[in-house]
Amino acid sequence: MKSKLTAVLVSGLCASGLMLSAQAFAFDADAAQALAKKEGCTKCHAVDKKKEAKSLTEISKSFKGKPDAEAKLLHHLTSGEMVKFDDGKEEEHKVLKTKDKAEIKNLTDWILSLGK
Repeated sequence: MKSKLTAVLVSGLCASGLMLSAQAFAFDADAAQALAKKEGCTKCHAVDKKKEAKSLTEISKSFKGKPDAEAKLLHHLTSGEMVKFDDGKEEEHKVLKTKDKAEIKNLTDWILSLGK
């Protein structure tokens, strides 16, 4: 009887831990899309089709499997580095206006999730 109770308790704790870790990695897709629109990302990028620039899904796929994906995407969104278009023109990528780290992390997590 005692071993059954222990097994139930251990199972419950494991399940709780899995739920908490899933929540820790969760993102708010609606908030991320709203921020992308507010920041002007959607002027050049669509979620799943090419506009003036690559789709966000295509961008996500380009980072797939790279251990530094989040850091590189974060740098791209916050540094104003040069980007090159298919027609050869180059311009500075727009820098996110928000300085809220949680909003930015939510946005990068959402973008990186699109290519899965």
